[in-house]
Amino acid sequence: MSESIQTAVKAIQERFAAKLEEFRGEFSVFVDPEQIIPVLTQLRDEFGYNMLMDITAVDYYPQETPRFHVVYQLYSMPHNVRVQVRVPLNGNAPALASVEKVFATANWKEREVYDLFGITFNNHSDPRRIVMPQDWVGHPLRKDYPLGYEEVQFTFNFDEIMANKPHPKD
Repeated sequence: MSESIQTAVKAIQERFAAKLEEFRGEFSVFVDPEQIIPVLTQLRDEFGYNMLMDITAVDYYPQETPRFHVVYQLYSMPHNVRVQVRVPLNGNAPALASVEKVFATANWKEREVYDLFGITFNNHSDPRRIVMPQDWVGHPLRKDYPLGYEEVQFTFNFDEIMANKPHPKD
């Protein structure tokens, strides 16, 4: 672990009682939802993590507690290191504070996470959908979202598929 990551992670662990996990040289810091703004502010101001590269989410359905993890990918240009901040959320009406006042680029990234996962970001300046149409029902990257796909045709099921396909009238 580089010295800059070690210093930042140790300070976050001490101040916020965060949990740290390391996997193949990448570090994830797990924090409570109410701590996300202070944690990201401290990483930006004190430790030089000046770029919010991405915000995404993971759905662990059918597990309900926590069902989701919101994942913030941060990068420090001065130190050339990355850190991941994860926030576990329960499955019933998941909500989290918006971090667009800390990182302006969070605006569109939070809208995308809302649109595809249904995680609400409180105090967001523009909570409209960004990927799906405004009248779309549901959030397509949730694991309980209905797939609605057509079965793939193979040689063993050719007759069954052809019998159910609509054909133009002769």
